Amino acid sequence: MPLRILLADDHHLVRAGIRALLEQFPDYEVVGEAASGNEAIRLTETLEPDIVMLDIAMPELNGLEVMASILKAFPRTRIIILTMYSTEAYVLRALRGGASGYLLKGSFVSELDLALKAAARGETFVSSNVTHSLLDVLKRDHSGHFQNLASQADPYDRLTSRQRQVLQLIAEGYTTKEIAEKMAISTKTVKTYRVQLMQELGIHGVAGLVRYAIRVGIVKADD
Repeated sequence: MPLRILLADDHHLVRAGIRALLEQFPDYEVVGEAASGNEAIRLTETLEPDIVMLDIAMPELNGLEVMASILKAFPRTRIIILTMYSTEAYVLRALRGGASGYLLKGSFVSELDLALKAAARGETFVSSNVTHSLLDVLKRDHSGHFQNLASQADPYDRLTSRQRQVLQLIAEGYTTKEIAEKMAISTKTVKTYRVQLMQELGIHGVAGLVRYAIRVGIVKADD
């Protein structure tokens, strides 16, 4: 029986390209496509795929938050991050969060195949483009384990799920009222979250929050 795969990326051409590649292999079946973080969660609930391939920068809810939600509800589902971000912070955050694989969009097709097969076996696969820098981090940590790198964590890791969602929606340009409607909370609560974000991150002003969100990959610079 082929592995059932859900593709989650906000660019249609990217999803179409990955689907075309996977259709070359008899071992894989693409059962659905999602263009936003919330849609990825909904489709995972209805389709129950074996593997979800996620981009990090997704509208409404970024890939790392989507991964956390999916793994909480469906712990047996494997997550492979497929992104353009190659810096250590993104890789470590994804692996600490439970990703079974981390691939760059410039990876070879053979690596995509290897990552999917590794995930199916319950193993972890990291793109060769980032393996060396990741090993350097582990050597500096002297532990050899991703989970022991908390001391290097970005302040983002200390934010709650709701704070992260508010941060993303602010960075995407939504107003306080629109955020309140999307999250089914009051405008007063949104303002409280905004103040908490500024205090936790040491940032003053909405513009600073937007710049931070771009820097950590929550949204793209052109969003």
